[in-house]
Amino acid sequence: MYTLYFKPHACSLATHTILNLLDVPFQTVNKDTVSNYNDLNPTGLVPVVKDGERMVREGVAVILYILDRHKNNLLPESGEARETALESMLFANATMHPAYGRLFFISENVSDDNVKLDALNAAAESINQLWQVVESRLGEAPFLGGATMSPADILLTVYSRWGQFFPVDIVMGAKTTRMIEQVMAHDAFKTALAAQ
Repeated sequence: MYTLYFKPHACSLATHTILNLLDVPFQTVNKDTVSNYNDLNPTGLVPVVKDGERMVREGVAVILYILDRHKNNLLPESGEARETALESMLFANATMHPAYGRLFFISENVSDDNVKLDALNAAAESINQLWQVVESRLGEAPFLGGATMSPADILLTVYSRWGQFFPVDIVMGAKTTRMIEQVMAHDAFKTALAAQ
């Protein structure tokens, strides 16, 4: 059985959702309740998944580890469809996630209110440009994975919720908004959110 170490509202929510979708046995542990969490992950970040004696760290690595071990329709097994799915996951994790991370960094490290607001707005402008990329990649499909929800859709949905914590305007297109609403309406996402 897997153990998922999580933090509420963090990117570990995507892993939690995927575990729910796969209907595999797992337990959750809030990282803030673990006194030696940095022994599990020296960066102090989530998610971490424990599988027997194996510890898997880094969001996309954790998701790939799990998906490669269970039959699913979230990630194609091979070919161009798999390459596109991996590219979308890495866009979410390596491009969109750090863009939102700037909001948290600015909020925690800039003390001058005027400077902070200007910096937050500049960061939000970069995020809005990335949501335009998502809008164009969706095309006529409901999800980045085409007709079915993909790991990238789940990751992006988790990140989309972070804008509410800052005094900025995050703008998403109609197709992106529909995609996010569909992911958020899924029982696997709602169950994970409620559990955290």
